[in-house]
Amino acid sequence: MSIENLSRRGFLKTTAGAVLLGAAVRPSRAAATSPLSPPNEKIQKAREVGLSVLKPSQKELEHGLELHANSLVFESYGFSPRCALDGEAFRAAVEAGASDAELVDLREEMSMTRSATNAAERKEFLEAFRAAGVTCIFQNAGEEGNDPMRLIKRLARFTFTTDVLRDEFFKAVKPDDIVAAKKQGKLCLYFTTNGVPLRQQWNNVRDELGFIRIFHQLGIRMMHLTYNRRNPLGDGCGEPNDGGLSDFGRAAIEEMNRVGVIVDVAHTGWRTSLEAAKTSKKPMVASHTTAASLHRHFRGKPDEVIRAICDTDGLAGVCCIPRFLGGAGDISVFLNHIEYIVKKFGADHTAIGMDVGYSSRNEEAERKKVPKRADGRSALSLLGARWEHLWPPDTAKTAPHAEQSLAWTNWPLFTVGMVQRGFKDDDIQKILGGNVLRVARANFSCEK
Repeated sequence: MSIENLSRRGFLKTTAGAVLLGAAVRPSRAAATSPLSPPNEKIQKAREVGLSVLKPSQKELEHGLELHANSLVFESYGFSPRCALDGEAFRAAVEAGASDAELVDLREEMSMTRSATNAAERKEFLEAFRAAGVTCIFQNAGEEGNDPMRLIKRLARFTFTTDVLRDEFFKAVKPDDIVAAKKQGKLCLYFTTNGVPLRQQWNNVRDELGFIRIFHQLGIRMMHLTYNRRNPLGDGCGEPNDGGLSDFGRAAIEEMNRVGVIVDVAHTGWRTSLEAAKTSKKPMVASHTTAASLHRHFRGKPDEVIRAICDTDGLAGVCCIPRFLGGAGDISVFLNHIEYIVKKFGADHTAIGMDVGYSSRNEEAERKKVPKRADGRSALSLLGARWEHLWPPDTAKTAPHAEQSLAWTNWPLFTVGMVQRGFKDDDIQKILGGNVLRVARANFSCEK
């Protein structure tokens, strides 16, 4: 049966079994014991768009889905499904005169915690997670920057959620927890943060870097050196002049290596990334990036940088942001970047860090409950252009179907796509999660 002839009913029939997509494959034990219903209409539509690009044969589809179901999928950087806001509670806050900053914070908190406090959002959350076939996400659990109090907000919210849902969705403390989660049919998060927490008192290097160990004790296992902009460690990828790694940045990497925190240069400038790779004594990563040789974009990494990262026994995770990928920016182009890195640097150094998330279907209905502010502005709008998003001009134009083909719940199709391209099963399993697990183990330590 060709993919062109897969009717909606046929598509659902071939994909209705193993929670990921379905009965055309023998589900893994974890999938077979899941009480969840098949994927919802939003997930189904994204699957159809992805399949319309890939056009796999029935044999490729079946093999890819079975391989995905039986693999440990550990995303190198991303986001767990986002919950819809509580429209009535948000309306009450607007009418009570909450400030813009308070509303932004409330919206973020709702998106991260309502799976723990609302039954409908919990169902949506778990359904999307199971449909993706992901066991663990290296979850961004810290806001962008270096202020410890700013970084800790998201960490607190994800800790709350995993505490409440711990019987089926929990915070992984060590790499072996992730392996256990797969065996038990559970889901988990491994925490990262978009910055190195700094006291910013500048008395001495040891005291200034003291929060690295504290955040590690709180569960953070990876940190960005920079987030787009320049900071005391080095230059971000959005800076027009990349001055490289500072002496303080080298001291920070040494402390991260000592404590057991993975060094991440996904949002770091090319020269700074290269110097970081030459400094780190432990495997490090660019957790969500692209191959700049295929499409020159400041969020990608050139071959020289990827090679240096690989020389640490680290990895490059390919992201799913269409304008970073170039061309049509769809699932096929995404697979081109994976294939390039595999052929150039090896399957041992390739991963997937989508940098996109699933949003609840209930969001649209809840947003309609929110009134405008007194001045006519949307109460859901952010406060202008955020400082860390001050990026160079980006005029990329991608295909209309690109984002849907790269939906977070289309993880199983990534495996199907790699099967199509002739990747070996063992290599696919490394890319899906084995490499991230290896790097996590190489960095992990509870003894200081």
